Amino acid sequence: MSYFFILLIAILSIIFLLEMRHSLRRSNMNSHLIEKYRDDLQNKELLEEIYAYCQHDYKLRRIIQKHNITYDDIEKIYQKLLLWGNFHKGRRFVPITSFLYVCTLNYLGQHKNDDAKELTMKCMNYLHI
Repeated sequence: MSYFFILLIAILSIIFLLEMRHSLRRSNMNSHLIEKYRDDLQNKELLEEIYAYCQHDYKLRRIIQKHNITYDDIEKIYQKLLLWGNFHKGRRFVPITSFLYVCTLNYLGQHKNDDAKELTMKCMNYLHI
């Protein structure tokens, strides 16, 4: 019985470490994109990097496939978020950070044709801005 609990704790510890690694990678990518494109928000390379990251990340890739989000959709949503959420707070910037989290990307995928203000407000609420 004690071997079972030791094995369970080991498995949970491995899962925890993998999720922390994933979270740190996302945070580093977020900071990198914000710092790199802070003064050049209309740069097409920014959207390419966001889309490439979403395709590379196993959690975000599922959402991209589920909602059939294309590069053009990312660009359209980005412009909507930029319209109402063009400000920085800490290490967050709504038009970039919203694409890197599962819940916000899922919402954006479901409501990609909605009003810009509504999309931005939902993302700001999720990101606590």
